[in-house]
Amino acid sequence: MHPLKLFFLLVYCTFSPWTAVAQTATLLADHVEIKADTVIIASGHVEILFEDTRLTAASLEYDRAANSLIINGPITLKEGDEIVILADQAELTADLRNGVLYSASLVLDQQLQLAAAEISRVNGRYTQLYKTVASSCVVCANRPVPLWQIRARRIVHDQAERQLYFHNAQLRVAGVPIFYLPRLRLPDPTLTRARGFLIPDLSTSSTLGFGLRVPYFIPIGDHADLTLSPFFASKSTTLGARYRQAFRRGNIEFNGALSHDDILPGTSRYYLFGQGDFQLPRDFRLDFNIEYASDEAYLLDYGFSDKDRLNSSISVSRTRKNEYIRAGLLNFTTLRGSELAVDDQLPNLQAELLFERRFFPATIGGQGSWKFDLQAHNRASSDPSVGRDVLRLGGKIDWSRDWVLNNGLVARVGGRVSSNAYWISQDDTYASRLAHVTPALEAELRWPLIRSSHGGKSELLEPVVHLAWTDQVGAGVPNDDSTLVEFDEGNLFSLSRFPGSDRYEQGMRTTVGLRYTRFDPNGGTLGLTAGKVFRQNDTDQFSSASGLDGSKSDWLIAGQYRMENQFAIGARALIKGDLTLTKAETRLSWNTSKLDLASNYTWIESDPDENRPESISQLTLDATYDLSRHWESSLDWRYDLEAGKATSAKLGLAYRNECLIVNFSVSRRFTSSTSVDPTTDYGLSIALNGFGSNGRAYRRSCSG
Repeated sequence: MHPLKLFFLLVYCTFSPWTAVAQTATLLADHVEIKADTVIIASGHVEILFEDTRLTAASLEYDRAANSLIINGPITLKEGDEIVILADQAELTADLRNGVLYSASLVLDQQLQLAAAEISRVNGRYTQLYKTVASSCVVCANRPVPLWQIRARRIVHDQAERQLYFHNAQLRVAGVPIFYLPRLRLPDPTLTRARGFLIPDLSTSSTLGFGLRVPYFIPIGDHADLTLSPFFASKSTTLGARYRQAFRRGNIEFNGALSHDDILPGTSRYYLFGQGDFQLPRDFRLDFNIEYASDEAYLLDYGFSDKDRLNSSISVSRTRKNEYIRAGLLNFTTLRGSELAVDDQLPNLQAELLFERRFFPATIGGQGSWKFDLQAHNRASSDPSVGRDVLRLGGKIDWSRDWVLNNGLVARVGGRVSSNAYWISQDDTYASRLAHVTPALEAELRWPLIRSSHGGKSELLEPVVHLAWTDQVGAGVPNDDSTLVEFDEGNLFSLSRFPGSDRYEQGMRTTVGLRYTRFDPNGGTLGLTAGKVFRQNDTDQFSSASGLDGSKSDWLIAGQYRMENQFAIGARALIKGDLTLTKAETRLSWNTSKLDLASNYTWIESDPDENRPESISQLTLDATYDLSRHWESSLDWRYDLEAGKATSAKLGLAYRNECLIVNFSVSRRFTSSTSVDPTTDYGLSIALNGFGSNGRAYRRSCSG
């Protein structure tokens, strides 16, 4: 616009009776004409800027007396980043809040388009559309009919509540009418929490038959919501629910369901899972977890969870730089068929109190810590041969210090003293009161050899020798917390490899090992670890499957290689002297623009001491693959190599475009027990994009 015309226009708007609009609105145009002091005619790249609203048009005429705008298109009216109105002609008030637009369409969040013969704006909040077609599908010359559309006599968009109200609505798929509703309310694409129905799920299974799940979401204020999920099947009627609430200093979530089915006729089946965490004064934290099911097969029958042990707990803890405090209660219930008969013989109820502090003595240097803990567990059985209840009071103090020698060797020495007192009831094998003290010493020598080269490459080779001695003074106690021992690269040079306090690794022993790490900015990171434990005497403390039994342990070999976020492989094995495997595990992940793959192989030899009469050999595979821009496939597979059959398998196929999401799955569980039968399930869900928030928006044009 010519600077003189722009100056004249601004002066006119400022001192004319249109002052109220001029205080908040800006008009820009190539040409401006003033007629009879009451009418402004603007043409050529016309723009009106009013608060967060921007209107562009070919020309307009402003009548000061009528306080109205007559606008000729093409017209584009934008409100913020989420609402766009396109029209051929319009008659609006000067503040753009009221009026009518003809041959117009409303676009919400660049997803949902509503085309109408006429659009009315009311108070800048309501947009009414007449003779309307709504769809998020792109319509092109080669596909003039959208995949789905909703035709309505009238649609009202409430901009404040972000809701769409349909009157006399008809859903059409590929142009074919499917159903009619006199009234329909749906959230617009910008709303993430709206009362109403969520994506329904169709499913069929060999145990429950054909079923339909229709979730209904109910917001409760700004910080809570309830989702009810009725499930109607040919062999079951179920009501599921989820409740969530956020507080100023924490949050809670509960999930549950109640069912009546043909699997257990005349019986109410249900489950409840809950969790929460809260920040308490003085840096303390409260955590709780609730898990309960009416019977051992309910969770698997309905696909709620594949857990075979349920844990409920509550704890209060505090973590600071040199201090850790924790107090808690734990209760677990087994769902395993092999443990149900002896459930009352398991330590289902446990209590714990722990206080640990780290210190740095100035006189001798190094770092130390002391620990106090109180633990108790209870068995439901009153049989003195299997119903042992235990209360343990323990304390521990340790210290260690490192030195770097002139030749680059790193030396470390340390010591530890542990003391535990036990009160035992309902066990004739042990005295009611027992105690022991366990002193330990250790020394370690490492020689880190580092080499760097051009391009940021570096290598570290580190031989390690670790010497340890432990003795125990006092009575032998029952072993409840250290029955399963893992021997891996994380505890290769530890003072004790038992996970609990009922057992400490005894005698004199030497561990030798070698660590190697290679870092290449262009070739990823490689890490290797190898080690073996040599004992002065066989203490007969470990099972054969632990890899630590005998006077010489198995060889521990572990390695991992990672290339950014694209490829990673890790492997670990315990190898006996005759080169047979005790345990082995391999993990693989591979991520590309089309493929996400994760696989795991596990081998563990049989061991009656670990309640494993047969060896375990399992292979798992989880993968998703983009077949094309719109199609994605997925696979979840579990195979028991020892038994020579699959344990579970799931195939999924998903289709997604700018206006539709379809998910189909078929799954099969092959395992069976006294309470669980093999099942096959089919699932189907269909969602229309453009209503509510369906995650990332999918864009498509007529050319792609």
